[in-house]
Amino acid sequence: MIKGYIFDYGGTLDTAGRHWGKVLWDAYRRHNVDVTEQQFRDAYVFAERTLGRQQIIKPDDSFYKTLDTKLRLEMEHLTAEGHLDACNGTPAALRRAMLDDIYSGVKGETARSRKVLSAIGETYPMVLVSNFYGNIATVLKEFGLDTLFKSVIESAVVGIRKPDHRIFSMGVKALGIKPEETIVVGDSFDKDIMPAKKAGCKAVWMKGEGWTDKQYDESLPDAVITSLEDLLRMY
Repeated sequence: MIKGYIFDYGGTLDTAGRHWGKVLWDAYRRHNVDVTEQQFRDAYVFAERTLGRQQIIKPDDSFYKTLDTKLRLEMEHLTAEGHLDACNGTPAALRRAMLDDIYSGVKGETARSRKVLSAIGETYPMVLVSNFYGNIATVLKEFGLDTLFKSVIESAVVGIRKPDHRIFSMGVKALGIKPEETIVVGDSFDKDIMPAKKAGCKAVWMKGEGWTDKQYDESLPDAVITSLEDLLRMY
Protein backbone atom coordinates (compact mmCIF):
# COMPACT_ATOMS: atom_id res chain seq x y z
CA MET A 1 0.00 0.00 0.00
CA ILE A 2 1.30 3.45 -0.93
CA LYS A 3 1.27 5.93 1.93
CA GLY A 4 3.44 8.82 0.74
CA TYR A 5 5.41 10.47 -2.05
CA ILE A 6 8.90 11.87 -2.44
CA PHE A 7 9.37 14.32 -5.32
CA ASP A 8 12.49 15.57 -7.01
CA TYR A 9 12.46 19.27 -7.93
CA GLY A 10 14.72 20.33 -10.79
CA GLY A 11 13.73 18.72 -14.08
CA THR A 12 10.66 17.13 -12.51
CA LEU A 13 8.50 19.99 -11.22
CA ASP A 14 9.93 22.89 -13.22
CA THR A 15 10.66 21.61 -16.76
CA ALA A 16 8.22 18.73 -17.34
CA GLY A 17 10.97 16.11 -17.34
CA ARG A 18 13.43 17.94 -19.59
CA HIS A 19 17.04 18.12 -18.46
CA TRP A 20 17.99 21.69 -17.62
CA GLY A 21 20.85 21.54 -20.09
CA LYS A 22 18.35 20.93 -22.89
CA VAL A 23 16.10 23.74 -21.68
CA LEU A 24 18.97 26.20 -21.71
CA TRP A 25 20.37 25.02 -25.05
CA ASP A 26 16.97 25.52 -26.69
CA ALA A 27 16.95 29.08 -25.34
CA TYR A 28 20.40 29.71 -26.80
CA ARG A 29 19.08 28.57 -30.17
CA ARG A 30 15.87 30.61 -29.92
CA HIS A 31 17.92 33.71 -29.28
CA ASN A 32 20.33 32.93 -32.14
CA VAL A 33 23.42 32.71 -29.96
CA ASP A 34 26.21 31.72 -32.34
CA VAL A 35 27.82 28.92 -30.36
CA THR A 36 27.96 25.18 -30.98
CA GLU A 37 26.17 22.72 -28.74
CA GLN A 38 29.50 21.41 -27.47
CA GLN A 39 30.64 24.93 -26.62
CA PHE A 40 27.40 25.46 -24.72
CA ARG A 41 27.74 22.10 -22.93
CA ASP A 42 31.23 23.02 -21.77
CA ALA A 43 29.89 26.35 -20.47
CA TYR A 44 26.97 24.64 -18.75
CA VAL A 45 29.28 22.20 -16.95
CA PHE A 46 31.61 25.07 -16.00
CA ALA A 47 28.73 27.02 -14.46
CA GLU A 48 27.36 24.03 -12.54
CA ARG A 49 30.77 23.13 -11.15
CA THR A 50 31.41 26.73 -10.16
CA LEU A 51 28.11 26.89 -8.30
CA GLY A 52 28.91 23.56 -6.66
CA ARG A 53 32.33 24.70 -5.44
CA GLN A 54 31.52 28.24 -4.39
CA GLN A 55 28.69 29.57 -2.22
CA ILE A 56 27.56 32.05 -4.85
CA ILE A 57 23.83 31.39 -4.41
CA LYS A 58 22.46 32.73 -1.12
CA PRO A 59 19.55 31.19 0.82
CA ASP A 60 17.25 34.11 0.01
CA ASP A 61 18.08 34.19 -3.71
CA SER A 62 15.03 33.73 -5.93
CA PHE A 63 15.03 31.31 -8.83
CA TYR A 64 15.03 34.31 -11.15
CA LYS A 65 18.30 35.46 -9.59
CA THR A 66 19.69 31.90 -9.58
CA LEU A 67 18.93 31.49 -13.27
CA ASP A 68 20.49 34.87 -14.01
CA THR A 69 23.64 33.76 -12.21
CA LYS A 70 23.77 30.52 -14.20
CA LEU A 71 23.47 32.37 -17.49
CA ARG A 72 26.07 34.93 -16.44
CA LEU A 73 28.60 32.22 -15.58
CA GLU A 74 27.92 30.40 -18.86
CA MET A 75 28.31 33.56 -20.92
CA GLU A 76 31.44 34.62 -19.09
CA HIS A 77 32.94 31.24 -19.91
CA LEU A 78 31.85 31.44 -23.55
CA THR A 79 33.31 34.95 -23.82
CA ALA A 80 36.59 33.91 -22.17
CA GLU A 81 36.88 31.01 -24.62
CA GLY A 82 36.30 33.37 -27.53
CA HIS A 83 32.94 31.86 -28.52
CA LEU A 84 30.67 34.79 -27.67
CA ASP A 85 31.29 38.19 -29.24
CA ALA A 86 29.59 41.43 -30.28
CA CYS A 87 27.64 39.77 -33.10
CA ASN A 88 25.33 38.36 -30.42
CA GLY A 89 24.62 41.79 -28.94
CA THR A 90 25.90 42.85 -25.53
CA PRO A 91 26.10 39.89 -23.13
CA ALA A 92 23.98 41.73 -20.54
CA ALA A 93 21.14 42.47 -22.99
CA LEU A 94 21.25 38.95 -24.40
CA ARG A 95 21.24 37.42 -20.93
CA ARG A 96 18.23 39.48 -19.85
CA ALA A 97 16.23 38.47 -22.93
CA MET A 98 17.04 34.79 -22.40
CA LEU A 99 16.39 35.04 -18.66
CA ASP A 100 12.88 36.43 -19.11
CA ASP A 101 12.11 33.86 -21.81
CA ILE A 102 13.23 30.85 -19.75
CA TYR A 103 11.70 32.12 -16.52
CA SER A 104 8.32 32.52 -18.17
CA GLY A 105 8.42 28.86 -19.21
CA VAL A 106 9.37 27.75 -15.70
CA LYS A 107 6.49 29.72 -14.18
CA GLY A 108 4.08 27.93 -16.49
CA GLU A 109 5.46 24.47 -15.71
CA THR A 110 5.52 24.99 -11.95
CA ALA A 111 1.93 26.22 -12.06
CA ARG A 112 0.89 22.97 -13.75
CA SER A 113 2.92 20.98 -11.24
CA ARG A 114 1.25 22.83 -8.35
CA LYS A 115 -2.18 21.65 -9.51
CA VAL A 116 -1.05 18.01 -9.62
CA LEU A 117 0.75 18.20 -6.28
CA SER A 118 -2.26 19.84 -4.65
CA ALA A 119 -4.47 16.98 -5.82
CA ILE A 120 -2.03 14.31 -4.61
CA GLY A 121 -1.56 16.14 -1.32
CA GLU A 122 -5.25 15.76 -0.51
CA THR A 123 -4.60 12.03 0.00
CA TYR A 124 -0.89 11.54 0.59
CA PRO A 125 1.85 13.33 2.55
CA MET A 126 4.69 14.54 0.33
CA VAL A 127 8.37 15.30 0.87
CA LEU A 128 10.75 17.07 -1.51
CA VAL A 129 14.28 15.71 -1.98
CA SER A 130 16.48 17.89 -4.15
CA ASN A 131 20.07 18.54 -5.16
CA PHE A 132 19.99 22.32 -4.94
CA TYR A 133 22.07 25.36 -4.01
CA GLY A 134 20.81 26.16 -0.50
CA ASN A 135 17.86 28.33 -1.56
CA ILE A 136 15.18 25.76 -2.39
CA ALA A 137 12.87 27.13 0.35
CA THR A 138 12.95 30.56 -1.31
CA VAL A 139 12.32 29.02 -4.73
CA LEU A 140 9.38 26.94 -3.52
CA LYS A 141 7.76 30.04 -2.01
CA GLU A 142 8.42 31.98 -5.23
CA PHE A 143 6.35 29.46 -7.20
CA GLY A 144 3.67 28.80 -4.58
CA LEU A 145 4.89 25.31 -3.73
CA ASP A 146 6.10 26.00 -0.18
CA THR A 147 2.98 24.79 1.66
CA LEU A 148 2.65 21.47 -0.15
CA PHE A 149 5.44 19.41 1.41
CA LYS A 150 5.66 17.90 4.86
CA SER A 151 9.42 18.33 4.74
CA VAL A 152 12.09 19.57 2.32
CA ILE A 153 15.46 17.83 2.17
CA GLU A 154 18.07 19.79 0.22
CA SER A 155 21.53 18.47 -0.59
CA ALA A 156 23.31 21.74 0.21
CA VAL A 157 21.76 21.72 3.68
CA VAL A 158 22.05 18.05 4.68
CA GLY A 159 25.44 17.45 3.07
CA ILE A 160 24.34 14.44 1.02
CA ARG A 161 23.76 14.58 -2.73
CA LYS A 162 22.00 12.27 -5.10
CA PRO A 163 22.79 9.66 -6.28
CA ASP A 164 23.60 8.76 -2.68
CA HIS A 165 20.55 6.72 -1.69
CA ARG A 166 20.79 7.91 1.90
CA ILE A 167 19.13 11.19 0.96
CA PHE A 168 16.02 9.24 -0.05
CA SER A 169 16.16 7.30 3.21
CA MET A 170 16.04 10.69 4.94
CA GLY A 171 12.93 11.48 2.90
CA VAL A 172 11.27 8.25 3.97
CA LYS A 173 12.08 9.00 7.60
CA ALA A 174 10.54 12.47 7.21
CA LEU A 175 7.35 10.89 5.88
CA GLY A 176 7.25 8.52 8.86
CA ILE A 177 6.46 5.46 6.75
CA LYS A 178 8.30 2.43 5.36
CA PRO A 179 10.39 2.59 2.16
CA GLU A 180 8.12 0.11 0.39
CA GLU A 181 5.16 2.39 1.16
CA THR A 182 6.89 5.32 -0.54
CA ILE A 183 6.90 6.40 -4.19
CA VAL A 184 9.81 8.47 -5.44
CA VAL A 185 9.08 10.55 -8.56
CA GLY A 186 11.99 11.99 -10.52
CA ASP A 187 13.29 12.72 -14.00
CA SER A 188 16.86 11.43 -13.56
CA PHE A 189 17.29 7.69 -13.93
CA ASP A 190 20.77 7.80 -12.37
CA LYS A 191 20.10 10.31 -9.58
CA ASP A 192 16.47 9.53 -8.72
CA ILE A 193 15.35 6.10 -9.87
CA MET A 194 18.39 3.95 -9.14
CA PRO A 195 19.10 5.34 -5.63
CA ALA A 196 15.39 5.33 -4.77
CA LYS A 197 15.21 1.62 -5.55
CA LYS A 198 18.39 1.06 -3.56
CA ALA A 199 16.71 2.78 -0.63
CA GLY A 200 13.85 0.27 -0.91
CA CYS A 201 11.27 2.68 -2.34
CA LYS A 202 9.01 2.35 -5.32
CA ALA A 203 10.10 4.62 -8.15
CA VAL A 204 8.27 6.40 -10.96
CA TRP A 205 10.48 7.69 -13.74
CA MET A 206 9.33 10.90 -15.39
CA LYS A 207 10.87 10.22 -18.78
CA GLY A 208 11.64 13.35 -20.74
CA GLU A 209 14.42 14.79 -22.86
CA GLY A 210 17.68 13.77 -21.24
CA TRP A 211 21.16 15.27 -21.33
CA THR A 212 22.39 12.34 -23.44
CA ASP A 213 20.88 9.63 -25.64
CA LYS A 214 21.77 6.93 -23.13
CA GLN A 215 19.26 4.08 -22.98
CA TYR A 216 18.02 2.76 -19.65
CA ASP A 217 16.43 -0.44 -18.38
CA GLU A 218 12.80 0.66 -18.11
CA SER A 219 11.93 -2.49 -16.19
CA LEU A 220 13.73 -1.09 -13.12
CA PRO A 221 11.24 1.68 -12.21
CA ASP A 222 7.79 0.62 -11.05
CA ALA A 223 6.24 2.92 -13.64
CA VAL A 224 7.28 5.30 -16.42
CA ILE A 225 5.37 8.52 -17.04
CA THR A 226 5.77 11.35 -19.54
CA SER A 227 3.89 14.04 -17.61
CA LEU A 228 3.19 14.71 -13.95
CA GLU A 229 -0.54 14.49 -14.65
CA ASP A 230 -0.07 10.77 -15.32
CA LEU A 231 0.31 10.31 -11.56
CA LEU A 232 -3.34 11.21 -11.05
CA ARG A 233 -4.35 8.06 -12.93
CA MET A 234 -2.12 5.80 -10.85
CA TYR A 235 -2.28 4.30 -7.38
